[in-house]
Amino acid sequence: MQDWNSQVYAFFHPIPKISEQNGRRVHEFRCQGKGCKATVRRYLNKGDARSTGNLRKHVRSCWGEDILKAADEVKDADEVRKNIVGSGKGKITYSHHQHTCTETRAEIVHWVSENLQPFEIV
Repeated sequence: MQDWNSQVYAFFHPIPKISEQNGRRVHEFRCQGKGCKATVRRYLNKGDARSTGNLRKHVRSCWGEDILKAADEVKDADEVRKNIVGSGKGKITYSHHQHTCTETRAEIVHWVSENLQPFEIV
């Protein structure tokens, strides 16, 4: 785990599950996205055992291209965890799912009432 210094690791739980599938050892990385239960497997008996391609592919589909680009510009995975993923209590987290119609209306009503805007928008 010391050699895992790519920023993409910050989007997954820090300690992967180590298991065996069909006689092959595998690391299973679980996504930290809210509501995401996806795991990305990395087989250890292959030449590309250190590749982060599949991890990046999942982050792109789960969190979005803009979040992945922002993470690439940061120094290390710890800073990504702290500033983008926000894995601790009281940290800032970013939603990576679109609001439903009801949630959108609730956000608009909240904004209107908080900023003393006219209620005609709602």
